Amino acid sequence: MSPLSRPSRLRRLGLCVATGTLAALTAAAPAAMAADPQPVGQRAEAAAPDPTSDELSASALQREHEAQQKQAREEAQKQGQARPQAPKQTYKGRVIAKPYLLLRDKPTRSSRIVGSVEYGEIVHIFCKTQGDNVDGNNRWYLLTDGTWAWGSARYIENIGTAPKWC
Repeated sequence: MSPLSRPSRLRRLGLCVATGTLAALTAAAPAAMAADPQPVGQRAEAAAPDPTSDELSASALQREHEAQQKQAREEAQKQGQARPQAPKQTYKGRVIAKPYLLLRDKPTRSSRIVGSVEYGEIVHIFCKTQGDNVDGNNRWYLLTDGTWAWGSARYIENIGTAPKWC
């Protein structure tokens, strides 16, 4: 058998594939971490609500909000009003994460990414809650632009008053 027998050829091939994968991940890591770094060992305070619970999922809060709006419209129709009362105050913020901010399904770093918002864009904020700690800030904002999703308050600068608590 030759010095490069079949088992050693396969080992070399596997080693090349593993090395290439590791190199690609290492090259992509700085860009991925720029907008959403995850410091090791930092977690939200113990008193904070469990951000993995389903009550803080963006879709659950969206359904609850839409149900409240529907109920308000029905009550307005019963009372003979043409339109329900004006909506509550809206909150706005500007994204300061470069090049973009990742949006998530829940206020945690490990939740599913559902989108992103470019640097400098103005976003509409529904409410805030406590979640995973991002660079010393454990606040997360529920954004209502198109899809309901959570963004770390560390990367959103308030415009006007601070949002209410969820």
